[in-house]
Amino acid sequence: MANFIIDVPVPSMGATVSELTVISLKAKPGDRVAKGQKIAELESDKSIFDYEAPAEGTVLALPVKAGDVLQSGALFLRLETVDESLRHLETKAGSDALIAAAAPAKPAAALIWTPRATKLAQEAGLDPATITTGIEATGPGGRVSGDDVTRYLASRKS
Repeated sequence: MANFIIDVPVPSMGATVSELTVISLKAKPGDRVAKGQKIAELESDKSIFDYEAPAEGTVLALPVKAGDVLQSGALFLRLETVDESLRHLETKAGSDALIAAAAPAKPAAALIWTPRATKLAQEAGLDPATITTGIEATGPGGRVSGDDVTRYLASRKS
């Protein structure tokens, strides 16, 4: 079997979720990955999930970084593989422009909020997008957690 290169898009999480935030990356260009190996942690407005390699192969490009907000369907990963079941994702030679065009859909906010933290802030009448100082992000991957919001709200009452 001959190796070929595939471009793997950002997964679609259903009709109501069009953006995903990259929480962390577990692979980098040059890494050899196994099918099913965790290569990233992604977050929608409803949940956090592991993104697994769709096939065994070598990561050629991963044009995203933690904190990036990506549109479903945008380029997420370029992989060299022999997995014929993914031949439909094969990229053509000279398609490096796709990697350059795979910039985040919008700049990520200075703080990354977990869904629970966002809900708690909104229930308190606050807009998480406007809170840029005074809150400590102690959650996994430097995200603002629900506990962080609780502490922030308590400090505002003092």
